[in-house]
Amino acid sequence: MSTETFLLGGDLPINRLGYGAMRLTGEGVWGPPADMEAAKQVLRRAVELGVNFIDTADSYGPDVSEAMIGEALAPYKAGVVIATKGGFVRTGPHKWRAVGVPAYLEQQVYLSLRKLRLERIDLWQLHRFDPNTPVEQSLGPIARLQKQGKIRHIGLSEVTVEEIERARKVVEIVSVQNEYNIGQRKSEAVLDYCEQNSIAFIPWFPVAAGKLAKEGGPLDNAAKQHGATVAQLSLAWLLHRSPVMLPIPGTSSIAHLEENMKAADIQLTDAEWAELEAQVK
Repeated sequence: MSTETFLLGGDLPINRLGYGAMRLTGEGVWGPPADMEAAKQVLRRAVELGVNFIDTADSYGPDVSEAMIGEALAPYKAGVVIATKGGFVRTGPHKWRAVGVPAYLEQQVYLSLRKLRLERIDLWQLHRFDPNTPVEQSLGPIARLQKQGKIRHIGLSEVTVEEIERARKVVEIVSVQNEYNIGQRKSEAVLDYCEQNSIAFIPWFPVAAGKLAKEGGPLDNAAKQHGATVAQLSLAWLLHRSPVMLPIPGTSSIAHLEENMKAADIQLTDAEWAELEAQVK
C-alpha cells in the first residue's frame, strides 16, 4: 500500500488509509462475529498491508471489537495507532444511546485500556454529545486522564463546527469523525474547518452506496473506465478530496480488505475528479 501520511495531533505519523473495526462484530454491531479467528486474521492482515491506524469503539459489540484487537495485535507493531471511542450505551442490536456522564466515560476509558491491552490510548474520541450532559462536563475527566498519560489525543464524532469550537475550549481536539463520502457531503463545512485547523477528518461510511453505486450508475461507470471497483474509487476520491482526510473502510473479508487498500494507488487527473463529482451531485 502506498499513500501519504498524516501527522495526527502533530506527532503521530499514520498512513492516510486506515481500517475501521466496527464490522468485526455480530449482526447489528452486537455480539461476537460468526468466526472470531477469521476476524482476527483480517486485523493482522491489515497491519501486514501497511495499515497503522485502526479505529474502534467500546460500543462495538459492545466490547467485542476492542477485546478482539487486543487479542489479535498486542503487543502492537511499532507505529500502530489504535483509536477508540466512548459515549454510547448499547441495549441491543442496532440500539444506541448517547451517555456523556463524566463517571461513566472515565470508567469506559479504563475498560478500553484493559481490553485493548494498552497503557495509553493514542486517540480517544467522544462518540456523541449527550443532550442531557454539557460537553464541558463530559470532557472534564477525559482532560484529566490525558494529563495523567492515559490518553494521548482527543477527538470528536458526528459534530458541527460550533460543537468542535465548544469542545476546544476544554481540550485540544485533533480529529473529527463524521459521516462523509462522495455521495453524502453534508459535512463539507466541518471538513473545511478541519483543513483550516490541521484537524484530522475521519469519514465513517466512506464508501458511497445506493443509486450512485449500482450497476450502470455514475460511480460504477467511472470505476469501470479506470479499472477499479466502486469501493476503490470512493476511497480514492476521499484521499484526493483533502490532505486531512483519513478514510477507515471496514470489512470482515481479507479479500475486500486487500481490494480496499489498492485504492491508495488510483490516480485520476483533476479534470477527471471534477467530472465525477459533477455526475454524482
